[in-house]
Amino acid sequence: MTEILVQAGAEEQIPSLIRVVEHPAWPVLKNAVEQIRPWQSTDGSIDFGAEGAPRRDDAVAAVERVVGAVEQLSPLLPHDAAYHGALVQDLRRWVEGGFEVPDFLDSLLAFNPAANRADGLQHLVVFPMYTQNGNPDRNLEAVVLRMVWPEWLAELERTRYDNPLFCGITFEDFTSGYDTNSAVLFPETIAVRQAPERFSWGGIFCDREAARFRRVTDAAVDVLGLDLPEDIAAMVHDQKRCEEAFVLWDMVHDRTHSHGDLPFDPFMIKQRQPFWMYGLEELRCDLTAFKEAVKLQADGVPQARDVQYAVLFDRMFRFPVTGDRVRNYDGLGGQLLFAYLHKHDVVRWTDNRLSIDWERAPQVTNQLCAEIEKLYKDGIDRPKLVHWFAGYELVATYLAPHPGSRWAKGPDALDLTQPPRRLVDDVLPDEFPLSMFYEALSKKLKNVIASTRGITADGAERLAA
Repeated sequence: MTEILVQAGAEEQIPSLIRVVEHPAWPVLKNAVEQIRPWQSTDGSIDFGAEGAPRRDDAVAAVERVVGAVEQLSPLLPHDAAYHGALVQDLRRWVEGGFEVPDFLDSLLAFNPAANRADGLQHLVVFPMYTQNGNPDRNLEAVVLRMVWPEWLAELERTRYDNPLFCGITFEDFTSGYDTNSAVLFPETIAVRQAPERFSWGGIFCDREAARFRRVTDAAVDVLGLDLPEDIAAMVHDQKRCEEAFVLWDMVHDRTHSHGDLPFDPFMIKQRQPFWMYGLEELRCDLTAFKEAVKLQADGVPQARDVQYAVLFDRMFRFPVTGDRVRNYDGLGGQLLFAYLHKHDVVRWTDNRLSIDWERAPQVTNQLCAEIEKLYKDGIDRPKLVHWFAGYELVATYLAPHPGSRWAKGPDALDLTQPPRRLVDDVLPDEFPLSMFYEALSKKLKNVIASTRGITADGAERLAA
């Protein structure tokens, strides 16, 4: 076992395991957090008058175990010393305030992993937070992660895709909020008294994305009878290659939200709008990553071809049949990509087998990207409502709207005396239902998709073995 020396006091040094999760304080911390989580309300507070609530002394003792464990682990992570110091203060302030709604703004401001993106660098993160696509409540969570920042990626960020806030990360271990479908660590999910003026980092777990992609794609290829070229099949069965593809995809996708011809960014500017506009924005960012990957492949970047097929397969196989059908904008984007490629004869569903024209796939996928980019450019000169209708028309060109949709009937079917945000109420929860192809695929993949909950790289490798 590899060891390092950590200062333990004025007179002595003690050996400590390099991996945080192998230190005896980590299970103490993890168990204390798991004890606290069920006591918390949706907003993160603890109501000691509620049924099944703990004694106050027990809650105080559990938080002190968290504090003690953080203080033992912090010397392993000198780059996080300021954050861990602020974290301890926020935890104790929560206790002193009677376990009201937690406020961890000070520790959030002290945590800045993007300032030191060293490949393999560990972080111990503890916050009251919800986990996107996971737990909606602001429970206390603890996660140990590693930075993914190889030199080839750092060079691309320096020279082509400036994104100083982006952090590629992988899991070491985590508490229950991440034993879910969540694959992100975002500062806006953390309980604070007020949102900072700007966020300085955002992390995406490429190991979970890669492992989930591999499992679902492998099953979809089998169900659909798709013949993969040898190099693409090898990528699907290689966790490291998939992680590299996803971290590059994510870095380009993330920066695209603030680049290009933007009438407005639906995610950065909080606005109530029809969910297909969010779907188009997410798809625009993914297809931009695809387009850039085509360029990078021509420039000899080894990960570029893998990015293209990660985008295609994840978008076509997993996104449309994941989650419920209520305003599922990621699912809508996947449906649109498949329908566009199908109508342009790039994908074919014949004799119950799927085939792909591998040579034409990049060109036609880039065509869809160009159509969305034109929608955005034209939208700069349109009123908001006209832009929404233009977005609807683009989607409806390739996907059949629900027969009961008022939006499908056009402006005359809506009360245009209302402000645009009120017209969102007329959008059906599932404006563009699944096609018969996807209804059948959903039934065949639902158990596989459910099995990816909480998956990590280890789970993917065990399945492959």
